[in-house]
Amino acid sequence: MVGFALASALLAACPTVDLGDTPVSPGSCRPDMAYFEDVIWPEFIAPANEAQSCVAEGGCHQLENGRSAFRVSVNPPIDFTANYNVTVRFLNCGTPQSSPLLTKPVGGVDSHGGGDLFAPGSESELVFLDWFVTE
Repeated sequence: MVGFALASALLAACPTVDLGDTPVSPGSCRPDMAYFEDVIWPEFIAPANEAQSCVAEGGCHQLENGRSAFRVSVNPPIDFTANYNVTVRFLNCGTPQSSPLLTKPVGGVDSHGGGDLFAPGSESELVFLDWFVTE
């Protein structure tokens, strides 16, 4: 009984730990796939401007020769379902602006082996953030 009383007293002295907001379930972050195929892919991941492309000729994120966990198919026919399933692993639906898919290529946020692909507040960033509004 003394042990129980001692344990109770010790636990009562422990402060409550704030774990923050409950994280979004990994399977629940699935924004509109049609927007991914029609907008995100051609304007954010594989734009015509190769300097801003994740998958251009020398791109680090091609499935066949990529050098990171974010690797997508670029050879026709493009498998948009598989690419979408890879892409959503790099999203944060609770705070989209914190998504690694955005924070890596945007200048001055997270270091990115491919360098800064676009500036904060750019059209590319807005296109990305609009994806979460269309859900």
